[in-house]
This record gives sequence, structure tokens and C-alpha cells, in this order.
Amino acid sequence: MGRTSRACRSGRERLTFRRAACEHGLEGIVSKRVDLPYLPGDRGAWVKSKCLNRAEFVIVGWSDPEGSRPLIGALLLGYYTDDGRLLYAGRVGTGMPGKTLQMLHGRLRPLAIGKMPLSERPPRKQRFGGPLALSKVHWVRPELVAEITYLTWSDDGLLRHTVFVGLREDKPAREVRRERAGESSVRRIGES
Repeated sequence: MGRTSRACRSGRERLTFRRAACEHGLEGIVSKRVDLPYLPGDRGAWVKSKCLNRAEFVIVGWSDPEGSRPLIGALLLGYYTDDGRLLYAGRVGTGMPGKTLQMLHGRLRPLAIGKMPLSERPPRKQRFGGPLALSKVHWVRPELVAEITYLTWSDDGLLRHTVFVGLREDKPAREVRRERAGESSVRRIGES
């Protein structure tokens, strides 16, 4: 006694369905490819479509790399509150190929400072991701702005599933604020 749903065959139908899921605050949808039969297990028949957000964050530091990765492990991110405090938002370690790592390291190294620029210490333990070892962090003057895609904010106020997109040369760091769900400035990937 299985239930079947109508297939969304056109690109427009798929986009409309995905947009509706995003507008309802869901993380995304999981769908089965229409050209493959249903079989238990993964077998490549299932496709995830995430509702990603895109926003700017101030780079407040970087962590040492681990393993064979050179120069930067992750960028530490923050945002300003309306009363001028700089708060920790999380970190991003993906979306940075070798040339990007070199460029970022070259831009960040001259901005290095000995004191944390954040108004409050970042949490060492995080629900998602490994612990943040502050002894392996290089703090910087909060001058560079990074554009980041992310899935959502965690309950403890940190970004989840982040990807570095690039630097925003046109936006002053002091203007970076946390965007709230439902604000018109929040940009969802794949939506017009």
C-alpha cells in the first residue's frame, strides 16, 4: 500500500517545488530520479537539493592547516552587531583551491595582530565540526569581507555547511551584519 507522488519533470516544476521548500525554512529536499526504479539503499537514485544561503562575513582570523593542505586550515568569520560589537559566526574551510589559499594568505598575513578582535571568545567546542584550538589561530584586523554560502545557522548561533565564494572588495567590513531569516537581503542560491 505505497503512496506515489506526481513527478516534477520540468526544470520549472523542480525549481518551484524546491523554492517552496526553502521558503518554508526547510534545509532542502531529497528526491528520486524519475529514470531509475525504486530500490532499497542509495544506488545513486536519490538527489539532494539544498537550500543554501549566501551572505558576507568579516574575516577575523585563520587557523593552521592540517595534513597536506598548505597555508590556511580555515577562515574564522564574524559580523558586527548594531551596537558595534564583532561576534564570531563560525569558520569556513572549503571552496579554497591552492591559488585561492595563496591569495588569501598573502592578504591576511599583513593584517595579523596578536589580540583577538572579537568582542567575545568563540566557543571551543561546537556541535558541528571539530573543536576550535585557539592556540592554532592567527587573528587579523577585521578588514576583509568574505562572501560565503551556508546551509543554516545552528541553534548555538554558528554557521553550518559553509563554502568560501570569494572576497568582497566593495563592502566595508564595518557594514557587515548578520542577516536574519525572512529579511529581503538574504539571498538563497538558485532563486531569482
